[in-house]
Amino acid sequence: MVTAIIVAAGKSERMGTGTDKAFLNLGPRPVVAWSLLAFERCADVDKIVLVVRKDQVNASKSLARMFGISKMLAIVAGGAKRQDSVMNGLKALDVDARFVVVHDGARPCVTSETISEVVKLARRCGAAVVGRHIWDTVKYVEKGTTVTRTEDRSKLWAVQTPQAFDVRLLKRAYDAVVEQKKEVTDDASAVELIGEPVKIYETEKPNLKITTVEDLRMASAIVLK
Repeated sequence: MVTAIIVAAGKSERMGTGTDKAFLNLGPRPVVAWSLLAFERCADVDKIVLVVRKDQVNASKSLARMFGISKMLAIVAGGAKRQDSVMNGLKALDVDARFVVVHDGARPCVTSETISEVVKLARRCGAAVVGRHIWDTVKYVEKGTTVTRTEDRSKLWAVQTPQAFDVRLLKRAYDAVVEQKKEVTDDASAVELIGEPVKIYETEKPNLKITTVEDLRMASAIVLK
């Protein structure tokens, strides 16, 4: 069984105090609903766990009913950090879940096709993420705004979500995160921490993460075209 954990419990600090970007309107539906529907339609996903702010749990139940999310297994409250929210989601999985797909609810442009490809790669390799080559020249800055060095862009990738894993592998990885008191910004980083390989599924499809109001406008142009 493949279960998706959609993480939508962030603080949305760049959107302004009190704003929950997951529930902002993006065309005819809230931001997070676009991701929910993509996973609902994906034949390679069996169940969905949604992680939201504690004060949005009841509203999320109504939203799931409104958009006919039949795969919803659980809606749980998130934690102080993203990694805490993912771990809360892992606790809600069924015992027969073999693979898990973690996705940021702030990436509403995800497609069912991309989800399927990442799941298939994880079935073969144990850990897979969506990513794109970085073609811009990238500068490393040690302090302030003075360039320290230029990185070799031929070896650099921008990693996104969804990210798919063998459930046992991801749980073991997050156990290590807790034990070593590490902070990770994505799930693949936790897997890398225990020395396990992660494969990248390269996609050219738009998959931006909504962080600012301008991102919301860009996402509207993509999903409503």
